[in-house]
Amino acid sequence: MSIGYACLNIGTPNTNIRSVMQRNATPEKLTEVTEHNLTALERMIDYNRKNGIKLFRISSDLIPFGSSPVNALAWPEIYKEVFDRIGAKIRKSGIRVSFHPGQYTVLNSPDEDVVARAILDLTYHAKMLECLGVDNKHKIVLHVGGIYGDKIEALQRFEQNFRRLPEAVRNRLIIENDDRLYNIEEVIGLADRLQIPAVYDNLHHAINPPPSGGTDPYWIAEAKKTWKAADGNQKIHYSQQASSKRPGAHTDTIDLETFLSFHEQLEDKQIDIMLEVKDKNLSAIKCQNATTTTPKATLLEKEWGRYKYAILERSPAIYQAIRTLLKDKEAYPIQEFYRLIDTAFAEEIRPGYAENAAAHVWGYFKKYATDTERKQYEKNLANYRNNTGTLATLKRQLFKMAEKYEVEYLLQSLYFYLE
Repeated sequence: MSIGYACLNIGTPNTNIRSVMQRNATPEKLTEVTEHNLTALERMIDYNRKNGIKLFRISSDLIPFGSSPVNALAWPEIYKEVFDRIGAKIRKSGIRVSFHPGQYTVLNSPDEDVVARAILDLTYHAKMLECLGVDNKHKIVLHVGGIYGDKIEALQRFEQNFRRLPEAVRNRLIIENDDRLYNIEEVIGLADRLQIPAVYDNLHHAINPPPSGGTDPYWIAEAKKTWKAADGNQKIHYSQQASSKRPGAHTDTIDLETFLSFHEQLEDKQIDIMLEVKDKNLSAIKCQNATTTTPKATLLEKEWGRYKYAILERSPAIYQAIRTLLKDKEAYPIQEFYRLIDTAFAEEIRPGYAENAAAHVWGYFKKYATDTERKQYEKNLANYRNNTGTLATLKRQLFKMAEKYEVEYLLQSLYFYLE
């Protein structure tokens, strides 16, 4: 089983994906942003390799205006060496990557201009996968699209336009049920006719089930029938409904008890699960640690190293409780560990606690800091205490010092990334 996350990484410096406004899309700007984005992608792939994450969705915005005449750069050739290097890392590590084009890529639109742009966009996504040198197990996920007053015609139009796609796209395209228009039964029917895989999304199914109903295990098993050996492991999407938000809104983090109940129902434990959740890689590692067949205390200790100062500024009591929990090196209290972390993040950051956590982080530098750095730290701390400055300003200084003094432990700390 592989558990993965989508597009963005939390806690790894310089992994943001940048975009360009069309009015600023000069060749120079497009080159600058593309180089930044490819560097960010490589850092995320390196993170995934280091942490054993085998499933990752790449941002569609990797190449700004990649499917548009606005970008006339020959980017596959210009960045061939970079794509080759990143692709080699992906293949060597056994990572499975994918794309999920956005809401404007609509293959079943009655508007030919919209369809033409969708074909260009899907071709762009397939080209990126080709540049990475990965096989057809690395997919492009798409929703069926709109209804436009007649669902039967809309489904027929999808079939017709699918056959207009280049073979390289058809070999990678997979379709997913959505939370409003096309339920999993309809998507599986379309997938059967096109001989392509269907992706089951549990939250979309909960919101938009077929009239016949059906459980998660039932529809996962039905969707599995659409996957052939050449497509790789069956892949599903998993998310949880955020309370007090619109139907379909994802939670900030995965509730582990709920996830483990879902996981327990899975007949095929080799299935690939793409998490759709706001804290991205953090939940992926949480779920990965909870389902590992080789539980080790060192996994939790590694996690604690990332979380500890972010916990300390929220709840010293929980900070101490986790330290106590981890003293037993023979135990693997995975659910209690993450329950305490989730409880801490439900707390507000209090000034006194925040000052205490900042002092712990400052302790890594106080032997090396210059007088100027010390005075600036004291000023930032005093300003925050007196409400004339912000905690963000104080943390920015501490982060810059972590970079300057190359304190890798702190640079990997979630203290700087979680608010």
